[in-house]
Amino acid sequence: MIPEIGLYCLILAFCLSIVQGILPMAGSYIRATRWLQLAVPLSLLSCLLLCASFATLVYCFVADDFSLQYVANNSNTQLPVPYKISATWGAHEGSLLLWLLVLSLWSAVFSLRSSLLPVLIRARILSILGLLAAGFSAFTLFTSNPFTRNLPFVPDEGSDLNPLLQDFGLIVHPPMLYCGYVGFAVPFAFAIAALLEKDAATRTSVSHAWTRWVRPWANTAWAFLTIGIALGSWWAYYELGWGGWWFWDPVENASFLPWLVSVALIHSLAVTEKRGLFRNWTIVLAITAFSLSLLGTFLVRSGVLTSVHAFATDPRRGVFILVFLIAVVGSSLTLFAMRASKVRAGGSFKLVSRETFLLLNNVLMTTAAATVLLGTLYPLIVDALNLGKLSVGPPYFNAVFVPIMVPVLLFMVVGTFARWKSDGIAELCKKLGATALISVALGCTLPILAGHWSAAVALGMSLALWIVLSSAQHIYRQLRDTARWRSTPWSFWGMHIAHIGVAVSTLGVVMVTNYETEKDVRMTVGDTVSVGGYTLRLTGIRQTQGPNYRADVGDVELIQDGKVLRHLHPEKRAYFSTTMPMTEAAIDTGLARDVYVSLGEQLEGGANSAWAVRVYYKPFVSWIWGGALLMALGGTLAALDRRYRKKKAATASDALVSGATA
Repeated sequence: MIPEIGLYCLILAFCLSIVQGILPMAGSYIRATRWLQLAVPLSLLSCLLLCASFATLVYCFVADDFSLQYVANNSNTQLPVPYKISATWGAHEGSLLLWLLVLSLWSAVFSLRSSLLPVLIRARILSILGLLAAGFSAFTLFTSNPFTRNLPFVPDEGSDLNPLLQDFGLIVHPPMLYCGYVGFAVPFAFAIAALLEKDAATRTSVSHAWTRWVRPWANTAWAFLTIGIALGSWWAYYELGWGGWWFWDPVENASFLPWLVSVALIHSLAVTEKRGLFRNWTIVLAITAFSLSLLGTFLVRSGVLTSVHAFATDPRRGVFILVFLIAVVGSSLTLFAMRASKVRAGGSFKLVSRETFLLLNNVLMTTAAATVLLGTLYPLIVDALNLGKLSVGPPYFNAVFVPIMVPVLLFMVVGTFARWKSDGIAELCKKLGATALISVALGCTLPILAGHWSAAVALGMSLALWIVLSSAQHIYRQLRDTARWRSTPWSFWGMHIAHIGVAVSTLGVVMVTNYETEKDVRMTVGDTVSVGGYTLRLTGIRQTQGPNYRADVGDVELIQDGKVLRHLHPEKRAYFSTTMPMTEAAIDTGLARDVYVSLGEQLEGGANSAWAVRVYYKPFVSWIWGGALLMALGGTLAALDRRYRKKKAATASDALVSGATA
């Protein structure tokens, strides 16, 4: 009976989302106050119903209710409880329900945090979010229902969760990623609501005001997406046994695309808010960021590509998502084409100005996104046209993406020093000259200490140092010129912390790419291998048993200068539900390096058995994820800036007064 409760809650939420999508929107045109006021309670009630539906699915997993086909296919009685809970979103059907739940949570939080907005605008935004929820609810109910029964043939045991997913990464990575993905539905809804305004006077006000209201939401979604991508990279790094942190996998690219566009969005929002410029461009970016999130959903769940991340192979699901994607993107772009000419342009600016550098970076970020999108979709297009099979791998992405990022890092610093409207080249050189010289000098000198000099390392290190030193310069001047440092806006700290995070990640990427060491060796008990100034000795191989697997565990000593620093224990697991072996790497993580050991296949048996062992020395690899955490922290601080709340209050009051007067 409990699964039916979850299904009924899902059906009711679907019905309410349809009502939420229609009535408030209709009420905004006929000025029906009661219909407008329904938007908030409908979104809250839908959220409660979806929470109940998701909770029942979690309960079915924990209770081993194999009468549900989804539970039987993705769990068993031996699976540890934390993985039973995360198995709820570990496959296609549950992940769609999680997506829908996150969308409802965003809608509910917006309902509770938007009381300062004009009622009309809030109702339209919630109506748009309701229509999106209705589409995903229909997709879940009609093609991906997680509450489908196995009756009358209920298996005694389930098939188990994919061993690759039986990891802490599954617990944290998808929820964080979805919070970022789905979070861009709010800026999307803001943009559409702004375009829907008909009155010319109101339209001008809304087209400018929506950027102030939406900035905290865009920053928060970007922070979630940053953490989600970083967690996915970290998960792949330690779980797959390859030692890689980014593979340009199509599904990795699908999450990276909205991140790139959202970076352009949050900077474009700043220009639109402060100067009233780039209004149309900002609307396009808001639409594009969410559209790319939907595209990622299509790629993962349509079966059109092969990936360790891909869930679905049912073509019906792919067709449904494709139609939904075309409907959302097509209707939004059509609306933009119809209304764009009526959005009033802002003021002017000189060639040398902060606006110019921010615009250049926006263009570069969208260009980078376009190159990644092309490399991801081109093999699919070639295959669809029966022109053969084609694979686009890291060489392409590295060749086209890296050169675009170099000027991005360059202009990122220049833009923070340039003045609004107009500035001079001589003045910019005076502000930046000393910092640039120090950064280049250190960037070209320090690689020698790493063992060998490399132009790529020198360039990357110079840019990273320039970003850090420039941010430090800004912070020093702010603290020097401000009587009370606590009065400094949080957005100031957020911007510079995020920029420093970019520099930290850049340095990590540059160092690990150019200076990592890898060795694949044959080892017996007592053998040693040296890597990166460390010696690793295999002291034994033992067998152990987990809750649902057996494992061969290596005992490895990490030695430096004759001293044992740590004992590492890489594993080769064999799960009871499958014959596929799984590698669990052992990693000694330090501030400036990782020593990474993975146990491969047994090469020889007997008393003196031999094993394939892979060892890595990876300098500064943890800085990649540390920088991502700093970026997310910066985005969070910017979203929490108190000025947004004050501006929202003032703007909302003005809008309500003008509306009452009209």
